[in-house]
Amino acid sequence: MARYETGLFIYNGNEDSNVLETNLSQTIPILTQEVKELKVLQTDSLDEFKEACRNYGPEVDVLFILGGDGTVHEGINSMADLERRPVIGVLPGGTCNDFSRVLDTPQNMQQAARAIIKGEELTLDAGKTNNYYFINFWGIGLVTQASFNIDEDSKNRFGVLSYFMSALKTMNEATPFEFTVTVDGEKLDGEAIMILVMNGQFIGTRRVPVPSIDLQDGLLDVLVVKNSNLKLFKELMTMKRPWANEERFQELHHLQGKQVKIEVDSSQEVDMDGEIKGETPAELEVLPDHFTFLSGGPNALHAFSEK
Repeated sequence: MARYETGLFIYNGNEDSNVLETNLSQTIPILTQEVKELKVLQTDSLDEFKEACRNYGPEVDVLFILGGDGTVHEGINSMADLERRPVIGVLPGGTCNDFSRVLDTPQNMQQAARAIIKGEELTLDAGKTNNYYFINFWGIGLVTQASFNIDEDSKNRFGVLSYFMSALKTMNEATPFEFTVTVDGEKLDGEAIMILVMNGQFIGTRRVPVPSIDLQDGLLDVLVVKNSNLKLFKELMTMKRPWANEERFQELHHLQGKQVKIEVDSSQEVDMDGEIKGETPAELEVLPDHFTFLSGGPNALHAFSEK
């Protein structure tokens, strides 16, 4: 007996035809075994993709998105206000695929399809700011500058490596800014080069060194990185288990809460889930249990435990 009665498989038809043919052949036959009626939809533009998510979202039991973090971000923004939202399955068709990593999804497409169709349904929090929603992270400063520094040609040629190349370049050019952060009434101010508000755990395929991050706790994790601890942050991001040394972790400013207000001395553009959207000042809130995703494995949401 099939697991789901109805489903939608949605993908970008503008991708490289050879890659697309491989991805479709490795995923659809697997998913159809567990979805009685699976509609496959090719979209040719972002507007068409968003419209499809809004229109089909309330009508299907499960919606599979073949794409990267930006595509997932647009999908959740299109469905966040729906009264009835489908279960979402993410197939890692992008460059970094950070949110699929949060869900412990294999990065091999065929393995990913097998894992998520058998995976556990996880009800997860989402973040909301102004008119946008985010599922993985919200950030200003260094993280946004790194996104701007990515060369599209390098991204196409080097994939994930292009993000590391951009990050290294940006770290040498980081511009500090004055900030005031208020989390559930608690204030922190000073000078920073990056502020991250985390719901998930990965940026640029690297796990952010905040051991308390949990997509099911009804809280957002705020991490403030100052110029003086940039070197430490770089080291923590490259370690396998950075949280093991709690004394080093304490050097970074970390707050948790449900309501976050961020003010800066000059307007900063915002990176949400890898997409540049909006600017500061900003007010953020957590939406508990807002989306349901299919996990990719038994370690989903336990990224800081030994595997």
